[in-house]
Amino acid sequence: MSQPPANPAPGSPSGPDDDGGLLSVHEVIDIVDEDDNVVGTSPRGEAYARGLRHRCAFILARDPRGRIFVHRRTARKLVFPSLYDMFVGGVVGAGESYDATALREAEEELGVSGLPQPTRLFKFLYTRDSGPGSWWSTVYEVQVDGPVRPQPEEVAWHDFIPEEELQRRLAEWEFVPDGLEAYRRLLRRRT
Repeated sequence: MSQPPANPAPGSPSGPDDDGGLLSVHEVIDIVDEDDNVVGTSPRGEAYARGLRHRCAFILARDPRGRIFVHRRTARKLVFPSLYDMFVGGVVGAGESYDATALREAEEELGVSGLPQPTRLFKFLYTRDSGPGSWWSTVYEVQVDGPVRPQPEEVAWHDFIPEEELQRRLAEWEFVPDGLEAYRRLLRRRT
């Protein structure tokens, strides 16, 4: 396995993108209620700043050997910059479905095309432990048969690793808390 680069300071603020603004800050997303019904829209940056409930899709990507795609997010990410994640995915855009988001985000973040529709596994409401914010999160899984070319704007380091190694790394690397919660729920569902 290739060694990941050293982490910047955990929780450090996101940096500017090439246009001088925060990555994805102006993207319009749906705002939802406690039952996941759309109640409005908001620019992504404003939704994050005000802690408005929204939707996300998390996709666990495996290679044909069953290894899991793990990556470190770039320092430019709006939420959880420079932390590790075992999921690709992102925020559901305004008017977009979870399923459409899952396929779009998997292909974009992995840098591939022609993936099969990711398999929907379960949905849960994630609430941040620190700071405002919660999001409905739908978890998927997909197999990636060819090489990946992750977006450099999204992914600072990546590798496919065996699940046993991922479980060891949970104690060593700082993972995004929502992805960690999704992974723990996934493991509980398997038992």
